[in-house]
Amino acid sequence: FLAQQEAASFLQNPLWPKTKPAWRSQSIGWWDNDELVAASLVLYRPIPVPGLRGRSLAYIADGPVFDPETVALESLLEPLVPYARAQGAFLIRMGLPFVLRRWEAEDVRKALSANEHNLIPDLRPAESHVTAWSMEDTLTRLGWEKPELTEDFGSGQAQFQARIPLPELTPEQRADRESPEFVQAVEDVLMRMDSTSRRQTRKSTRSDLTISSGGRAEMSKWQALYEETAQRDDFTGRPQWYFEAMFDALNASDIAQCQVLFAHYEDQLLASAIYVQQQNTGWYVYGASTRAESKRYAPRGLQLEQIKLSLEAGARYYDLGGVSATLNKEHELAGLTRFKTTMGADVVETMGEWDYPINKVLTRAFRMYMDRRG
Repeated sequence: FLAQQEAASFLQNPLWPKTKPAWRSQSIGWWDNDELVAASLVLYRPIPVPGLRGRSLAYIADGPVFDPETVALESLLEPLVPYARAQGAFLIRMGLPFVLRRWEAEDVRKALSANEHNLIPDLRPAESHVTAWSMEDTLTRLGWEKPELTEDFGSGQAQFQARIPLPELTPEQRADRESPEFVQAVEDVLMRMDSTSRRQTRKSTRSDLTISSGGRAEMSKWQALYEETAQRDDFTGRPQWYFEAMFDALNASDIAQCQVLFAHYEDQLLASAIYVQQQNTGWYVYGASTRAESKRYAPRGLQLEQIKLSLEAGARYYDLGGVSATLNKEHELAGLTRFKTTMGADVVETMGEWDYPINKVLTRAFRMYMDRRG
């Protein structure tokens, strides 16, 4: 079913739970007579809170996967709630994989520089999708709780995402990086960037870098550079087993791929990245770099390589991950939005992660626990 859904996220891949050993997982389906019309990966996380023993948070990231033009959301939600309750869930958290609005990269860049607006939704969007807005109305009517619009990142998937739209190529055109059509597609993506990003990316191709894709056995090289980056930039990183599990799980899938990419100058590793592709999207999931030889722009070289990999796979989007909704250029997350939009990424507002409290008392206890923890 997922193989027929062009926008199915890798977070809905049935093998993804191999990266989440603390969670119990199920792949569930909705049937109309004998036709499968929707599917979803559901992760259940037991919560270590007094009184919640045996009860779980049911988490659906980027799902359920279905066609909203032919399947009514309400027909999926009505059986979902009693099913999750029977599985011991006290709360369902669901992030439907649909876009509400899109803003052009250049418009967001200019708004950040002008510092005249507070939030991205204050700007006029390039696109607004009626179907997604109508699903919001359905969720509200059925008692689901809308995510709060905030400048900061929450614990789940970011509601605002940075995505570079990619030119469409035929299978023959994308099979040859030297074909005129492939070269032009890369050039089209470069022209979306601001002048600084474009110049640095072009320079990376003339900096004597060696770009390669490694196997699982080379994950330790990634991990060493990743831990160096985490220490330098003061964030808590993930352990090596997590990236090995991601690599194994997604590469065992018929519809996904995961690559660990390296950029070397001579024998020195300058940058590395974890790249994932499934269906119509390629994702820059994690990155790491050293400050040595910075003028060779190795991270830019890896970004360009991931764009090319996405084009080769026939992807329509290259996803750079989440951004903040803020347009306050002094905010600590504004730099992330600036970087991703200078790369040519439009900003899309997804529907975000909605909550359905099956048991309101236990949900309140869970939220108090999370507030104390955070």
